[in-house]
Amino acid sequence: MSGTGRTDGGRGRLGNALSGLAVAVGCVLFLGGFIWGAVVYQPYTVPTDSMSPTVKVGDRVLAERIDAAEVRRGDVVVFRDKQWGDMPMVKRVVGVGGDKLACCGTDGKLTVNGTAVEEPYLLTKGQASPEGFTATVPEGQLFLLGDERSGSLDSRVHLEDAGQGSVPRSSVTARLDAIAWPLDGGLIDRPTGFAALPGGISQPGPVKIVIGSVIVGALLIVGGAAYGPVARRFERKGRGTSGGGGGQGRTAAGVG
Repeated sequence: MSGTGRTDGGRGRLGNALSGLAVAVGCVLFLGGFIWGAVVYQPYTVPTDSMSPTVKVGDRVLAERIDAAEVRRGDVVVFRDKQWGDMPMVKRVVGVGGDKLACCGTDGKLTVNGTAVEEPYLLTKGQASPEGFTATVPEGQLFLLGDERSGSLDSRVHLEDAGQGSVPRSSVTARLDAIAWPLDGGLIDRPTGFAALPGGISQPGPVKIVIGSVIVGALLIVGGAAYGPVARRFERKGRGTSGGGGGQGRTAAGVG
């Protein structure tokens, strides 16, 4: 009897220790994920449909805070420029300092330094822009277009401005990584059409790791916290079964 009690007690102490450890680790992952996400990402609500279908008006996105030097062609960025109304805006970078842009070639595509670029993210297939244009991007500047080319007010509208519609790299504050709402939005892919150009394309931010940390942490907290009540319930069931068998034994002994 005493040996069984020590064994059950040992199992209980080990289970409690493991459940406590799971809760502790879960708290670290859960809170750490949230804090990391708050430091690396800024939430932003898309105000217009100019980037549809990549992101739509009202979408809640996670934008990674980046240094201006990290911007690459194909990135969807949040920026602010006085010439564009001095308010946060979302557009796609299609040209960087030194690039010569033209649209549209014989195949209807945007060309960067003479290279035609595949743009599968455009809302309307066919011509990459309803109206043709050419531009040379000054050093330290970025040329930006919306994915909804027929209605987007972007660098094409500012071609007569200084810099031929481009904005300073320093005007960029963040790069979109994922759509947080609606929940089925998912990650924002890096377009491979710019990959062959000098500088290549950017790498995704740590959004998957951040989200994974929060989810795993939450599961560990729930699982660790649930261990005690579940273990006690099974222990009570075990005692009830054991007690019932003892009663039957005593009855049988009395009859005999």
